[in-house]
Amino acid sequence: MARAVALSILLFQSWTGAASADLTQDLASDLARGASATVVEVIDGDTVVLDTGGEVRLVGIQAPKLPLSRPNFKEWPLAREAKQELEKLVLDRRVTLSHGGARGDRHGRTLAHLHTDDGTWAQGEMLSRGLARVYTFPDNRAAAREMLDREAAARAAKRGIWALGYYRVQDADGRVGPPDTYQLVEGTVRQVADVRGRIFLNFGEDYRTDFTATIAPRDARTFSASDMDLKALEGKRLRLRGWLYERNGPAMDLTHPEQVEVLD
Repeated sequence: MARAVALSILLFQSWTGAASADLTQDLASDLARGASATVVEVIDGDTVVLDTGGEVRLVGIQAPKLPLSRPNFKEWPLAREAKQELEKLVLDRRVTLSHGGARGDRHGRTLAHLHTDDGTWAQGEMLSRGLARVYTFPDNRAAAREMLDREAAARAAKRGIWALGYYRVQDADGRVGPPDTYQLVEGTVRQVADVRGRIFLNFGEDYRTDFTATIAPRDARTFSASDMDLKALEGKRLRLRGWLYERNGPAMDLTHPEQVEVLD
């Protein structure tokens, strides 16, 4: 593991210079500019504190996590490197907050995208350097396509976290897990079942033991509104992202289309 971590550090450090030419990306069309402030502290790879006293969660991404005084929490690989890289990007710099959905969370944090005065998009850079994964919500889906593209490029180049088995994309036909973790899972949908309006995407022959993704009736309407025909996904190869849990084998709830990438 130590050797792999060292390799990933070298990979994302070498990427820093290559990425510098792409720091002026325009604001995504589904984002609205908000207030400006100066970042005075970086808590971890996706959370900062502003000089106005507010804490901002970089919405749309999930960086490797530090314990941050949470009992029995095991630090994720490259968590410290992610924090350091975000410090290089935004610490002591003026940033503009941009929003494309809910503007606050249950912890009292502001949810926003951050752009520095020179045009650097913090979320985009963390994804491009392989130090975060795309992590959208039903009420915060803005700029998802741009973020997924950046993540895909970093994953293909095995930058940062993508050089480590800890963050590998899991095979739906293999051992999917563990529960209570955020994962990317790829596989072919063997069957789409509609049980009283709840949609089940079954990836194995036995739904009682194999990986399954589920969509609640209220969330199915969100997919329909985005022109994604869930029943047409049968036989398609997908990449899904979300939190895993155990219910008749490994399972994942899907609440919005940005969790689903159709690969063929």
